[in-house]
Amino acid sequence: MRVAMAQISSGADPARNLETVRSTIGEAAAAGAELVVFPEATMCRFGVPLGPVAEELDGPWAQAVSAAAVAAGVTVIAGMFTPAADERVRNTLLIATADGARLRYDKIHLYDAFGFTESRTVAPGSEPVVVDVGGIGIGVATCYDVRFPQLFTTLARRGAQVVVVPASWGAGPGKQHQWQTLVTARALDSTTFTVAVGQAAPTDPDIAAAKAPTGIGHSQITDPFGTVVAAYDEATRVGVHEIDLALVTRAREQLAVLDNEIPFPQTCADESASAPTTVGTPADTRGRKP
Repeated sequence: MRVAMAQISSGADPARNLETVRSTIGEAAAAGAELVVFPEATMCRFGVPLGPVAEELDGPWAQAVSAAAVAAGVTVIAGMFTPAADERVRNTLLIATADGARLRYDKIHLYDAFGFTESRTVAPGSEPVVVDVGGIGIGVATCYDVRFPQLFTTLARRGAQVVVVPASWGAGPGKQHQWQTLVTARALDSTTFTVAVGQAAPTDPDIAAAKAPTGIGHSQITDPFGTVVAAYDEATRVGVHEIDLALVTRAREQLAVLDNEIPFPQTCADESASAPTTVGTPADTRGRKP
């Protein structure tokens, strides 16, 4: 499978970001990509009000991305924002297939960490998503989700051979090392390829210095044995990479962690402690304040 990592730097104008998406899809398709992965917040960067830009999947932004995917004959995954019922938005991955379907994944684990509180403005999703792209199971996760192994093993058990992780990673001491380590660990946990595509580091020093997570670059593909097969620096870059899915079968035979895992029974205290991050927990029981 040929996968494009589109490490772009989104601005605050969805229309300008859409033009970048369109041109990048064309570039990636011309290089033979079947799947084009953009970062989280492709529609609009963090650090600005998100409510005014949020649209449903039948809105003009998602429709335009879908039309570009169809025209190029590729599947596109890109971060956008959709309205939620409580005046917040949802941090949504648009999955626009080559045949015109528009699917979604709403980020489950919200970034209430390192002094940033995503849950103030973003409502959580609750359902893991695996989609079929040319007969290959593609799981999806978003940024902070990468810190939660159960999501990735769940995706693998639901048929994912590849898990894409669009991100807009927050900068700070040790954060690049954490990102690279976590992406590799999740590939090992789930015996999948992880295709982790981040926002490039912003070149505007004021944006780079903001509290919002606006990206550090360092997109990375890791194979099921934990080998990094592609890695970028912090700058804007688009590349197309061949991934050998036979490695997934081999890893699941030789490194059979999914088969060998022993589930532990939970006590009532365990269930209470894990409720905020358990995959599939309804949004109103996740213990987050709006």
